[in-house]
Amino acid sequence: METSSFLQYSLVLLLAAVIAVPLAKRARLGAVLGYLAAGALIGPSLLNLIGNADEIAQISELGVILMLFVIGLELSPQRLWLMRRQVFGWGTAQVVSSALALAAASLLLGIGWKTAIVVGLALALSSTAIGLQILSERKELHSGHGRLAFAILLLQDVAAIPILALVPLLAARHATAGALPDVLYVLREVLVIAAVIVGGRLLLRPLFRSAARTQIPEVFTASTLLVVLGTAWLLHQVGVSMSLGAFLAGVLLADSEYRHEIEARVDPFKGLLLGLFFISVGMSVNLSLLREQPFLIATILAVLLVIKGIVLVAIARLAGETAATALKLAAVLSQGGEFAFVILTLAVQNTLIDPQLHQLIVVAITLSMAMTPILISACVKLLPAQSKAPRSYDQIDDTETPQVIIAGFGRFGQIVARVLRANKIRFTAIENSIEQVEISRRFGNRIYYGDPTRSDLLRAAHIDKVELFIVATDDPEANIRTARLVRRMYPQLKVFARARNRQHAFRLMDLGALIERETFHSSLVLSRRVLEALGMSSELAAQRVAAFREFDEKLLAEQHLIYDDEAAIMQNSREAQRDLDNLFEADIAGEKESQT
Repeated sequence: METSSFLQYSLVLLLAAVIAVPLAKRARLGAVLGYLAAGALIGPSLLNLIGNADEIAQISELGVILMLFVIGLELSPQRLWLMRRQVFGWGTAQVVSSALALAAASLLLGIGWKTAIVVGLALALSSTAIGLQILSERKELHSGHGRLAFAILLLQDVAAIPILALVPLLAARHATAGALPDVLYVLREVLVIAAVIVGGRLLLRPLFRSAARTQIPEVFTASTLLVVLGTAWLLHQVGVSMSLGAFLAGVLLADSEYRHEIEARVDPFKGLLLGLFFISVGMSVNLSLLREQPFLIATILAVLLVIKGIVLVAIARLAGETAATALKLAAVLSQGGEFAFVILTLAVQNTLIDPQLHQLIVVAITLSMAMTPILISACVKLLPAQSKAPRSYDQIDDTETPQVIIAGFGRFGQIVARVLRANKIRFTAIENSIEQVEISRRFGNRIYYGDPTRSDLLRAAHIDKVELFIVATDDPEANIRTARLVRRMYPQLKVFARARNRQHAFRLMDLGALIERETFHSSLVLSRRVLEALGMSSELAAQRVAAFREFDEKLLAEQHLIYDDEAAIMQNSREAQRDLDNLFEADIAGEKESQT
């Protein structure tokens, strides 16, 4: 490729991405569809602005390699273990069931069995980028279908690795060989993978330790790329997918102390090259097929959406979800995914799929991804009652009297509850987020869905018999309303309240609540550690922080008397800052005198 052509192609690719991707994201279609649309626009089917698409496609495969490396790097065994039932249970059920059904449909369409297996496995995977983006935008990640979708997508990301490794094994060049050569081929792959794992455990940490000691960012980046590309090349030499090699390199570094630094170094390369990969896929989309074979493409699209939709609905129902939740899950995950492009491209390279069939499937997958927002909107319109009707509050009818009531069970209230539970102190929690209630109940917490500002609910929770009431709600206004109601109903009851900031604390103090500022103590702990890191002894750092804490708590009490007078508060704050400076200057001077 000549220099002038390279610059021209680079400008065209960058311009297409800069225009198409923001437009796609503004339309809530996702960056992946933006890249695909950009590729289709500049490709041979439309404007034909790129003349050497094959070379660009080869370069863009580096993006897939880096994507698999980052997936391996982020794969946490602890996270998988905590979600093992949903991930390995329902996730595996979805991939296996969808793959078998789609492979069977492919066989009925006259496709060979090896090709049918690859097509079934590729189409069984959904789009992680589109699925998670839509769930996040709609704030449904913690809903019933959102949690199930996340678990299935996580399993799909893991399953893509063995699928990529399987494609070369099914390749046509091994079809005519005897059983023994196939066994030897598999054995060679296993031995090389084992060698990479053992060698990586022994060599990678010393390599990155040495690179880190140079204090040269470029050396660390070069070491990272060397490991990724070197492992991919090594496995490619024995016929294994380069993506699998990159994934193994990521897994080997997932628990190292250099993980976050490595991810930061690789991420810019991954994002740029992965975008280039999707552009190259878009360029390969033969839009003329929509005119020439619309019925066949519509058939492939319908088979994909219907089969995956049925499987997803069945899995959601078996998992105990409602019919409405099951339909929402199907709408989010019934499309094809990014890994399908990778798997099918690898299958074409290994002569497992005819290029014409590959183009038809790529067009169908792209259309399925574009239809996802439409399917979700249709699902919401078809299920207005299920999606919009609020759930009624729980009825509290416990006979056992708690010692403490906690209003609000978010990150603050949960920590308090864990301490109480560890000390065998009975408590009842009231939370107005149904998602939080459902999650917390799975961990055995005694929690009810309701509004803590309702007096009848508090009476049902035996507020007249508890020893303490804790206001831990995240919303400051709801926090104030709850504290005011409790103080009015039971003025002798001790109320502890979470305060977001000083103004919030002042209003709670007006109600006679004992306040705890949510970030104050953690900030003091961090401050002490910072002083120690700067060379101060731990005893002196603790003394300085304790002095500041005592000073600020006294200041808070003083300012509570004048907090509604802004001018007085500003004057008091300036005087307090001078007093604080004088206090610490006196301490520092005293320490210097004692040292001399």
